[in-house]
Amino acid sequence: MSAFLNMRTTRPSPLRPHQIKLAAVLLCAFATGDVLAQAAPAGAPAAAKPAAAKPAAKPGTGFLPPASSNAHVIDSVYVIVNDEVITRREVDQRVAEITQRLKAQGAQMPAEEDLRRQVVEAMITERAQLQLAKEMGVRVDDTTLDRAIGRIAENQKMTVQDMRNAMEKDGLTFSQFREQIRNEIMMQRLIEHEVDSKIQVTDAEIDTYMAAEKAAAADRVEMDIAQILVRIPENASPEQIAARKARADEVERQLRTGADFAKMAATYSDSPDALKGGSVGWRDPDRLPPIFASELHKLKPGQVTPVIRTNVGFHVLKLAGVRKLAEAQKPDQAVVQQTHARHILLKITPTQTEEEARKKLLEIKQKIDSKQATFEDMARQYSNDGSASKGGDLGWLYPGDALPEFENPMNALKPGQVSDVIKTPFGLHLIEVVERKTQDVSKEKERSAARQVLTDRKRQEALEDWSRQVRDRAYVEFREDK
Repeated sequence: MSAFLNMRTTRPSPLRPHQIKLAAVLLCAFATGDVLAQAAPAGAPAAAKPAAAKPAAKPGTGFLPPASSNAHVIDSVYVIVNDEVITRREVDQRVAEITQRLKAQGAQMPAEEDLRRQVVEAMITERAQLQLAKEMGVRVDDTTLDRAIGRIAENQKMTVQDMRNAMEKDGLTFSQFREQIRNEIMMQRLIEHEVDSKIQVTDAEIDTYMAAEKAAAADRVEMDIAQILVRIPENASPEQIAARKARADEVERQLRTGADFAKMAATYSDSPDALKGGSVGWRDPDRLPPIFASELHKLKPGQVTPVIRTNVGFHVLKLAGVRKLAEAQKPDQAVVQQTHARHILLKITPTQTEEEARKKLLEIKQKIDSKQATFEDMARQYSNDGSASKGGDLGWLYPGDALPEFENPMNALKPGQVSDVIKTPFGLHLIEVVERKTQDVSKEKERSAARQVLTDRKRQEALEDWSRQVRDRAYVEFREDK
């Protein structure tokens, strides 16, 4: 399948707009993933150093943020993470950003010491994961980065320059923003490789799930959830586990005697959502780990669960609200039009300008239109795409399978017709529509939705475990008091 198609697989192609979490990047650039999907570890400093530690980095080496324009600012090493450092200035900047966000939301502020601990632990986890991405050769080139930033600006209904001006007014340099976006894309690709690609859902699991869904459709709801996580370090001793359990029990006790959940989360939770008051948001219980869903179903809005033990740690969940799931009803018949298409792609490279590629495609189109050559022969001879060996054949495409820049011109063609030259982020194309057909995909959509639910459920547990392992295996040395 051609690389420009919008397929949901791991690939080095530019991200679509919905794949960039702009708000999180602008505010705090935490590791990607929602709360229950990635319970990023954040434990006490004393438990941070594993038995098999890497050599400490020399202070002042490793990744550093862009230099401040103020040459008189004195910086120092705050934390060493493997062979890189997090500086005091980086921590101070992140704390300031989070503080500003919490105040803007009107949230209750945790103690300054607790807030700083949460921020530092989030930065350690983020740095350890980015290091792993680099070790595995995950790279984001400038062209991909520029396209992603362009799509972010487009989503915000502004130009890149307008977005840059707005950021700089808020004190965020554009170079820092670019690196944050680059890191977000790297993190997503790493998780796709390390977690998503290893998740398997069988047809038997889908059949079982769909049967249960049909029986329970009338009672389907969504739940508004918040959580507090007290993490258990990897290879923890019985004493450490007991101490963590005691901490979780104390959190639960305070909650049941009227303590504010959001403030308790910001103070005690070891999850990335701690600084959002522990808010997970609205979730279909079927997409949660079964142990969570079981306890939540017992609650009324406003109540909290007992302490729940998982392989990550001890959780206390709050049911903030419940509502009927409108999508629970059986979907109507879904008839879609599929298009069988071919294309010829010429990429724009240092040795082939856009003008030269356009001229060559116009010559090719003239030969095809005048019957001097077939589309398939021209594709095999000239196309810079993996489909060239198949005469440019892309097979049957569903709506949404290709980028809009490709799909819209394709949809305007009649069978047997060849397009004018069109441009996408991948280069210049000629498109030929071979034939079209309509198909009822209701059952296929149901199974696809079921597969996604089961994938999400498995992904949450796998991502929790993976994130914990990455954090616990990192060598961490705190230097703030030295």
